Amino acid sequence: MRWVVVYVVGDDVAKNAVNLEDEVKKLKLEADRVELVSQSSGHFDVLDAWWFLTTKGMNRILCSIGQLTASGNLKLTGQTLRLSG
Repeated sequence: MRWVVVYVVGDDVAKNAVNLEDEVKKLKLEADRVELVSQSSGHFDVLDAWWFLTTKGMNRILCSIGQLTASGNLKLTGQTLRLSG
């Protein structure tokens, strides 16, 4: 199983009126579960999302860095980190 945390960097998503969940679906990540970290998401930092997933018994967690484009689309920067417990 694969779990991914997408950490959105850059300008406040709320200002751009972007639905990040829809944008993540467009990325078609090969993951069983995806958690978002952004200024407007439920997780306020990567550690919070990691802790949430580890308390659910998940231990192989990847963190991808995403950025909103000028047109409001979410793209991954290509930087991926493995978060371990």
